[in-house]
Amino acid sequence: MAMATFTSFPHFPSILAKPSSLCSYRRLPFICISSSSSSTSKTLTPDRSAPRAIPLIIPGILRGPDGKPTLQSTSAAFLHSMTHAKSKPKLKKGNAKIERRKVSTGKDVKESVASSTPPKYSKAARRFYNEHIKVKSEKPQEGPQRLNKVLATAGVASRRSSDELIFQGKVTINGTVCTSPQTKVDISKDSIYVNGNRLPKRLPPKLYFAVNKPKGYICSCGEEPKSIISLFDEYLKGWHRKHQGIPKPRLFTVGRLDVATTGLIVVTNDGEFAQRLSHPSSQLPKEYIATIHGSVHRRHLIAISEGTIIEGIKCVPDIVEVLPTQGDASRPRLKIVVHEGRNHEVRELVKNAGLELYSLKRLRIGRFRLPSDLGLGKFVELKDSDMKLLEGKS
Repeated sequence: MAMATFTSFPHFPSILAKPSSLCSYRRLPFICISSSSSSTSKTLTPDRSAPRAIPLIIPGILRGPDGKPTLQSTSAAFLHSMTHAKSKPKLKKGNAKIERRKVSTGKDVKESVASSTPPKYSKAARRFYNEHIKVKSEKPQEGPQRLNKVLATAGVASRRSSDELIFQGKVTINGTVCTSPQTKVDISKDSIYVNGNRLPKRLPPKLYFAVNKPKGYICSCGEEPKSIISLFDEYLKGWHRKHQGIPKPRLFTVGRLDVATTGLIVVTNDGEFAQRLSHPSSQLPKEYIATIHGSVHRRHLIAISEGTIIEGIKCVPDIVEVLPTQGDASRPRLKIVVHEGRNHEVRELVKNAGLELYSLKRLRIGRFRLPSDLGLGKFVELKDSDMKLLEGKS
């Protein structure tokens, strides 16, 4: 609807002053109205010989594009139509559906276009959210699984101890005693009881931690006061408060370190991942720092590099080199990288070379290195990028 602009209205102040004077508009001698939708101007002169109804025009002051107030008029019929017009439903931002019509070969075709405006975050912000804020969702278990594996994952006991519980007849499935650990069960559908306690319908999520093992701690899943798992007592104490309806995870170490060895060790509740990471066939390099009593000569390095036989298998290290001394430390340090993963491998290599080991620390598994700011006895949860480094992936 075009807006009309009064270019000449000598009696406008009196109209605003007296509302009743609007009715005397028909007796105004001369009105010049210029339409905003047309460049032509029309001069309206009342024809007294043929009286007819002239639409009521309501004046008003609006601010134009140039910022200056201008006097404009609006037809009462236009205002009436705007008042009674049906309001269109508002579209939600980011999830709006726009429906438009187009004419094709004489037929109306409805075209529905879904427009969503995703939030515009920087790459660094998305990376920070994924690594520090985003909670890893629990992946649903795919199909039935072996009973002993379900019990171990649910934190009932280890795989071997779960087998013993099943053999003793302490596990029932849907009201029937089961004595076969290989029985396939679906935890979301089957009712499983262990020693009269029902197993929850949900399994704990997969967890992965890097621990800086202190000296004197053992790699045991028992309740020993100085086991590596005892370092997670405070973490597991508030588990049910943060994860309602989900049983506590049964954590264990990936591989082992001697009681006197310090450094990097991985703790998880994912048995398949632990087997894949610790098995000698993985050929993952592991870096150790060996501090030696006495002096180290060239013949010692040659003897270590030639390897030794452990459990009937010849184990040869990948790298053997002398590290520079640190500060006032007088004892020499050796960097030894192995990939076999045999029991006491580094200690046997040093002993076979005729050297006396003072201390041993593991710094790296695969391509993942122990964080320099991680104190003794502390642990940190691993991210997806750390998991790839552990398995030697780029």
